[in-house]
Amino acid sequence: MTTYQEDTQRWLERAVIGLNLCPFAKAVHVKQQIHYAVSQAQSLVALRAELAQELSDLVALDAQVRDTSLLIVPTLLPDFLDFNDFLAEADDVLAELDLEGVIQIASFHPDFQFAGTRADDITNFTNRSPYPTLHLIREASIDKAVEAFPEPEAIFETNMQTLETLGLAGWAALEVGPTSASAPTPSKL
Repeated sequence: MTTYQEDTQRWLERAVIGLNLCPFAKAVHVKQQIHYAVSQAQSLVALRAELAQELSDLVALDAQVRDTSLLIVPTLLPDFLDFNDFLAEADDVLAELDLEGVIQIASFHPDFQFAGTRADDITNFTNRSPYPTLHLIREASIDKAVEAFPEPEAIFETNMQTLETLGLAGWAALEVGPTSASAPTPSKL
């Protein structure tokens, strides 16, 4: 496992699962159904090709083997706005592969910022990861998880409250950023 994968898994375990930011993550983690892929792309064209391959690989496998994939992008898109712009390309890849309605792409970034918030707003940390990351999720798995979870629309509100209670110092104490040996895209905080 690479340092990028280790850092991402630590973030998943301590923040996403540890703070229960995604109540659906623990089950697939425990069952080892999460695939961690580290992009080697040196251009957006190459990243687009890697994304297409990861999407194809995900749908080719049974969900019991690989339920979800995290495409970690340590060498490109350190600027959040550039990363956010790339999401339109990611959606185009979904359409080209005829995977709309089959796979959903969620985005995480070290400097993630919701519209209308300050960069240091703690609520942004619900989507802050050690490296730019594209989360490829099976829509069928989302549907199953939502059926089993009462009031899934409350997750967002609960996450905001959890992070506001935790605060910036509490987030820092989780130590979920990139390790110093691998930190090409450090967060601004």
